[in-house]
Amino acid sequence: MHVRLTYHFPGSIEVEEHQNWRYGAPGEKRQKKKKPTKEQVENQNRINKAKHIRRLIKWNFVKNDYWITLTYRKNERPPDLKTAVKDLEKFFRKLREKYKKAGIPCKWILTTEVGPKGAIHHHLILNRIEGLDIFLSQIWKKGTAHIQLLYEQGDFRQLADYMVKKDKSERRFSRSRNLIQKKPKRKIILRQSLKKEPKPPKGYYLDKESYVQGINLFGYPYRNYTFLKVRRE
Repeated sequence: MHVRLTYHFPGSIEVEEHQNWRYGAPGEKRQKKKKPTKEQVENQNRINKAKHIRRLIKWNFVKNDYWITLTYRKNERPPDLKTAVKDLEKFFRKLREKYKKAGIPCKWILTTEVGPKGAIHHHLILNRIEGLDIFLSQIWKKGTAHIQLLYEQGDFRQLADYMVKKDKSERRFSRSRNLIQKKPKRKIILRQSLKKEPKPPKGYYLDKESYVQGINLFGYPYRNYTFLKVRRE
């Protein structure tokens, strides 16, 4: 038996189909189990983290919210991550005050990146508020606040992948506690269901770039895919 997990978002539906671990796998045939390599485990962890970040974005942020990169001037660079975290604590304290006065909850996702040579910068996803561009330049005085607008290309997949990309940098992920996070709808399905082409609900279409089917690290078949809502301009 397999399980289908369905996650609902304002503009899409994500589906995961895999072995139902809750009840074991009686009678299931699987490929010979091999001990996963360190690289395979690291890659899977990175995929899971990107998936988690992408879903947080889709539940909590919309097109034209902010994608901000906070950089340091050379003479203002923090000597270590601990110092960089203290810089952020001061920054967020003033930021939350701004949102509180506006009567809007401050929602954010943050990745702090430490380069191979020790240079530090921060990537921040933040919900939109009037006049924030000027305010950011006033409260981030150690460098520059580069502001861009969020865009939905690839169902935010590219953005989430970028935040956990594999390179020689060290990363620290954090988020505000007020972010929405919903549990998926769960349905038991037969293994044969994985062979049928997914049928989109009315008003949606299958995002072919999201379709992934294969064998997991435990030797069992799985597949993931996303339905996107048809948008009419």
